[in-house]
Amino acid sequence: MKKVIYGVIALLMLSFMPVNKGLSNADKELVVTEMTRTTKHLLEAIKGLSQEQLNFKSSLESWSVAECVEHIAVSESNIFGAVEAAVKTPADASKRDLVKITDDEVIAIMLDRTNKAKAPEAFKPSGKFGSHKETVKAFFKKRKQNIKYAKRTENNLRNHYGEMPFGVVDGVQLMVFISAHSERHTLQIEEIMSHKNFPKK
Repeated sequence: MKKVIYGVIALLMLSFMPVNKGLSNADKELVVTEMTRTTKHLLEAIKGLSQEQLNFKSSLESWSVAECVEHIAVSESNIFGAVEAAVKTPADASKRDLVKITDDEVIAIMLDRTNKAKAPEAFKPSGKFGSHKETVKAFFKKRKQNIKYAKRTENNLRNHYGEMPFGVVDGVQLMVFISAHSERHTLQIEEIMSHKNFPKK
């Protein structure tokens, strides 16, 4: 009888123990490290550029550095919308098998600049922030918010999902995708700056 009572007490104690919420330390470190690294890379790439350099285009169809930065800033918010949509549905660990791609593969796909993609209309630069300075501020503000979210969310993003052109991804991979997307366009900025006609000042 005592064993039964002790067993019931143990079960009751377990039911009142706090549930492990949010990202694991490894997932948190992955997102924060990637987002911090790619933020630094972008800010270093565009530091000190003149208006002429910011607005240079290698062709009529191509984007300028300033337009790339605006695209990154707009996308930082718009892609995070996919994370917000993912957590609106109940967490479901049983759907983990739907995710066929690794975190590293998400990054690799985004950084492959031979893989060209056309930006949807809502993601295209339109001068919405008013100036390059305000665009950078808008990006940095949202990036800080996204890092803060990764650190503090109570949602286990591994059990929430979204659709990408390359398949189903989990919420952590959506956060990694945001970071890799900015890195992709930072590489594009560096390509623009390496053009033979890029202004010296």
